[in-house]
Amino acid sequence: MRDDTSQDLTGLNTLGLVSHAAHYFRLDSERQLPAITQWQQRAGVPIYVLGGGSNLILREHLSRPVLHNVLKGIRLVEETSDAFIVEAAGGEVWHDFVGACIRHGWYGLENLALIPGTVGACPVQNIGAYGVEVMDRIESVQTWDLAQGQPRLFTAQECAFSYRDSIFKKPLGQGYLITAVRFRLPKQWVPVTSYPDLKNDPELAQGATPQKIFDAVCRIRQAKLPDPAKIGNAGSFFKNPIVSAAKLSQLKTDYPALVSYLQADGSYKLAAGWMIEQSGWKGRSLGPVGMHQRQALVLVNHGGATAADVLALADAVVASVRQKFDVTLEREPVLFD
Repeated sequence: MRDDTSQDLTGLNTLGLVSHAAHYFRLDSERQLPAITQWQQRAGVPIYVLGGGSNLILREHLSRPVLHNVLKGIRLVEETSDAFIVEAAGGEVWHDFVGACIRHGWYGLENLALIPGTVGACPVQNIGAYGVEVMDRIESVQTWDLAQGQPRLFTAQECAFSYRDSIFKKPLGQGYLITAVRFRLPKQWVPVTSYPDLKNDPELAQGATPQKIFDAVCRIRQAKLPDPAKIGNAGSFFKNPIVSAAKLSQLKTDYPALVSYLQADGSYKLAAGWMIEQSGWKGRSLGPVGMHQRQALVLVNHGGATAADVLALADAVVASVRQKFDVTLEREPVLFD
């Protein structure tokens, strides 16, 4: 395995940031995994793992090695009395995998259609949309311990999932390469259409099916969110902040229209996009980057932006929201520096 292959990463991240890796390797077979551990040991520093590049902020020059996970494969592992256990390789495109599940009659992921990225990235971020989080469907996560050079299986419980978070975003779990994810998809399918966009969709009013929900989610996302192929973006750039009931009550006094969602533990999730818009950033730019004109939660690259440009805008937005609402936003994309 060569470890001296350089790579332009500008086209491999959905923000379209100008970036170059001094050391790059493409992983397309699990047979390469032992050599990758040796590669990391020779490099003397941890490897950055790149999937679909949809949740990343890349610096212009990356000195640490970059491993591009393009492992492929989808299979039905087991069929029980109440569920299908389906496995997908880490390099599979997430949206394509969701579509494949619909075609095979394996339901439960349709609310997560059109989320950019790969299967291997989905547990890291615990992706979620329209009332479903992927943690609700994950059975286990198969990984490769890059430091020890051996496989490691994480059960769903061991993944320590929470809102847009998992063990794989914490220091303890960052040394693992996700090679495959297994999903438990229920045979007794129950539609999840509680979110207003789905509840008010005219097509679903006639009766929800997995395919109809899949199609509705695609329509809604395409109407609200810019296509990364046309304008660089990483989807929702900030997490929706979680506050206490007391904090929400205080905010509602000054901002009665503030959008909030009750959580299971009694806390409330706030709509970050609404707060960003109220802070004056919707459709506003700072240099070559800006917050999208239709969806204030999405940071877009108008062309030629670098990580420094993105971070400068992100810091400015965070400062504005904190000043207005006394709430601190946290970005979703991970920084490779």
